[in-house]
Amino acid sequence: MALALYRKYRPKSLSDVFGQEHVIEVLINSAVTDRIAHAYLFYGPRGTGKTTIARLLAKVRVCETRQSDKKFQKTGEPCNNCGPCLDIDSGKGVDVLEIDAASNRGIDEIRSLKEGLRLSPSSYSHKVIIIDETHMLTKEAFNALLKTLEEPPSHAVIILATTEFEKVPATITSRTQRFHFKKISVTQIVEKLKNIVQAEKLTVDEDALELLASLSDGSLRDAESLLDQITSLKDNVTVDIVEKHLGKIGFNKASVLANNIIQKDLDGALEFINQINETGYNVVDLTKEVIQYLKIVLTAKHSQKVLKLLEKEFIKRDLEKIISHSKQIDTQTTTTLIRDLIKAYSDMRYSPFISTPLEVTLIQHLS
Repeated sequence: MALALYRKYRPKSLSDVFGQEHVIEVLINSAVTDRIAHAYLFYGPRGTGKTTIARLLAKVRVCETRQSDKKFQKTGEPCNNCGPCLDIDSGKGVDVLEIDAASNRGIDEIRSLKEGLRLSPSSYSHKVIIIDETHMLTKEAFNALLKTLEEPPSHAVIILATTEFEKVPATITSRTQRFHFKKISVTQIVEKLKNIVQAEKLTVDEDALELLASLSDGSLRDAESLLDQITSLKDNVTVDIVEKHLGKIGFNKASVLANNIIQKDLDGALEFINQINETGYNVVDLTKEVIQYLKIVLTAKHSQKVLKLLEKEFIKRDLEKIISHSKQIDTQTTTTLIRDLIKAYSDMRYSPFISTPLEVTLIQHLS
């Protein structure tokens, strides 16, 4: 059975991780100075590398090469060749235990975990416990975990990971080193997808990669899964194929309709909406993307800071298009249009005449 791309191309070293440089810098420095903490809390959106980095940190902690070679220790990385490193990569790390708190959330599981932590490691220098979806633990389980975090065995490292930081009690968070994982930028996701496409000898247009990155909403894992899905269907993947099979409207189509609107080309706008309908694309999704596009154009017109942020989210060609449109729009007119499009989008979701609210709104504004 073929290995999923997100598993096949999971980073083997901390420096290979995309998009979380602020986390990696601290962890590598901690490894270099041999000051790895006893408890960590990784929190942030799904698919941004929390569990991956937890496993890498586990490798760093138990790597035999680091313990025997002080020069290598200064790299702050695992060697990926010793027994513990290879075991963890294959999911067979004897003293590295991963727990899914969504299905092991009770006090009995945490008590069993505590008892296991008291025992010395059987094969490695340390025991590492990774608790994923930590926010799912019960109140009693959190209370049981608290004592271990307060007075952990010297051979233990506990790494908590969660997508919902606010649900983790302050008594727990205060006893950990906390790291916030950010959504990964579109440009960074595209870079990683290009590496995979090259390694797998696939043929995927850059526009298609950008759309996959955009659809992932900052989750590298989601982007890799989407790439896996779409390349299993077609040998030569274009943006049209991605839109057709995933039912999503990309940047290019949203910008075309937005351009018709900005140029007050009502005929062109209505014809384009009709084409979208006839070719089976989602007009509701198109409306949502146009709203988002016009919002970006409007904010880019009024904020240089936003423009700087957009440089990380869009490739040069698309950014130039946004800047060009920002110079052409009128603030008051665009603000009113966005409000009306939001209402049209809401109406479309419950109307049997799906495209009618969008078309009526544009007729009112452009005629």
